[in-house]
Amino acid sequence: MEWDSRRCDGLWGLLVGDALGVPYEFHPPELVPAYEDIELEPPHGFDRSHASAAPGTWSDDGAQALCLLDSLLHTGALDLDDFGARMTAWYDDGLWAVDNQVFDVGVQTADALRDLKERRDPRTSGLVHPNGQGNGALMRVLPLALWHAGDDAGLVRDAGLQALVTHGHVMNQMACAFYCLWARRLLDGHDVLAGWADALAWLRTHESDPDRLGAVERLALDEPPDGGGYVVASFRAARWLLTRCSSYEETVKRAIMLGNDTDTTAAIAGGLAGIVFGGIPDRWLGALRGRDQVEALLAQTSR
Repeated sequence: MEWDSRRCDGLWGLLVGDALGVPYEFHPPELVPAYEDIELEPPHGFDRSHASAAPGTWSDDGAQALCLLDSLLHTGALDLDDFGARMTAWYDDGLWAVDNQVFDVGVQTADALRDLKERRDPRTSGLVHPNGQGNGALMRVLPLALWHAGDDAGLVRDAGLQALVTHGHVMNQMACAFYCLWARRLLDGHDVLAGWADALAWLRTHESDPDRLGAVERLALDEPPDGGGYVVASFRAARWLLTRCSSYEETVKRAIMLGNDTDTTAAIAGGLAGIVFGGIPDRWLGALRGRDQVEALLAQTSR
């Protein structure tokens, strides 16, 4: 598949949103700087998180997304063994981390990857915490939607499968599936709400398992945004942001203003905002560390 500008903007939108949110992670909303002061370099005197990471550095969100894209391009399919190997290479050796430095790892992800190294089964490693419903699989799944050329059923299947490596609960699988269907419709030119509604309608029509349908209905509730790490909250926050913002910059800044899991909220919403709005600020793109490596990876998408 030839990657057009909207696909590239989706990937850059994820990476820039992640990097922009890194310094503000773990801060409650009331301690996040004002809208106009949110930049890759926080205001002077701000108690930034991950002080060892230079401004413009993506975190685990971006690195895992690139591991997924790298695997898809290398194998030509979703190969869980290959993807799992790249995930453990990220965890152990910094594959696709800027400067090969891993400075942010979710608890469930770390435990799942340790299980994967021990048992070597990427189909069960994400159940190391059976009830875990963090956003660690949702944050990385966008490259699958950007790359996938199969039908909606295949996209839904693969979105759920990639979640199994670290976050196997059905809620995580369906959040990834819903998000990928939504992204596909945005790539096809639907507006934000029409694309969301069409993805929901497809899932309601084609899913019959009660647990999977129940997860979809929970994801579909329109509730106030939350910047925490719960996968349902992250998915709902993306909808809230995309329907109220009018540019990429506004989307990711307001994602960060929700506080707490700022890098991941901005990555999840930012990937979709890149598709919808484009216009990622040059001051952020130009300062994104590791950009040349991503450009080399994107060059493979047209081969």
